[in-house]
Amino acid sequence: MKKQTLVIKLGSALLSKQDGSTNSSVIRKIADEIAAVSPNYRIILVSSGAVSSGRHFLKQYKGTLTERKAAAAIGNPILIELYRKQFARHGITVAQALCERHHFSKRNLFVQLKNTFEAFWKNGVLPIVNENDLISNNELKFSDNDELATLLAIGFNAQKMILCTSSNGLLNKEGKIVSIVPSINTEIYSYVTKEKSSVGLGGMLSKITFTRLATSLGIEVYMSGLIGGSPIQKTLKGQQGTCFKAHRSTLKDRQKWLLSGSVTVGQIHVDEGAEKALTARKSLLTVGIKRTEGTFNTGEVAQLMNVENMIIGVAKTRMSSKEIHALRSSKNQMAAHANDIVLF
Repeated sequence: MKKQTLVIKLGSALLSKQDGSTNSSVIRKIADEIAAVSPNYRIILVSSGAVSSGRHFLKQYKGTLTERKAAAAIGNPILIELYRKQFARHGITVAQALCERHHFSKRNLFVQLKNTFEAFWKNGVLPIVNENDLISNNELKFSDNDELATLLAIGFNAQKMILCTSSNGLLNKEGKIVSIVPSINTEIYSYVTKEKSSVGLGGMLSKITFTRLATSLGIEVYMSGLIGGSPIQKTLKGQQGTCFKAHRSTLKDRQKWLLSGSVTVGQIHVDEGAEKALTARKSLLTVGIKRTEGTFNTGEVAQLMNVENMIIGVAKTRMSSKEIHALRSSKNQMAAHANDIVLF
């Protein structure tokens, strides 16, 4: 029987000590856990921590984009060496894979990436993935590693994804962990704060957003921490953390690509009437567009945002952001055809 594919994502807050340096004991623990479950899964480890591992080598670090790039370049070899040592104890070889957005937006590049990972797994090698921060720019960066992990999970048809978090799961308003989430709705969003860690780019809102995407495409998502003994093993058994149940997906490969693999370069904010029409599989008309953000050309992919500023899907546009802005209040024209719109 073919092994299931499992994506595990570690955030900077989990990997960092209070002074911001990398916590080698956490890396040892995750190596022990992955070694324990690897007989049953093909695993991709998405690891943050490069910037926090390298920023202490930069004088008067202020966290600018250029400084983050430099810190990541310094920290990546430090981080991968820590992983190499800990996984070597279990006889597991690791490989570093630095990804960029165009690896997902261009089909030929993604096929190459996929073939390389297949070679890793065939030879018992664990791919450890992070963004290639050195050359990524603001426009084409992943929003955070929650997004990168989700794109990998979708692209590799993973059955499960674990987002490791310092909160150890999704907390309700009473501060208690919600063990099972059948569907992400407004109640679930009401539990979410917009706080981010001091060392990471993401937050719980990001995790919920990409969890919603992953579960809509048939991937079961777990949100858990690394506390106690055997945390990954217990998480996969539903014994700790939060399990977000997967939904059956009938989307075709092209639709999945629109949702996950394409580079979204802007946002289209729609009103309630337009959202209702889109839900009924109608095309997007300019009259239902409240505003746009970012600059995009005809044929590029933009995120669709509702009045609550939630991502509801993506659309391959039939006009540029400039044209939409000029026409949305005067003419009712098609901004995106129903066949080029995917909601989740």
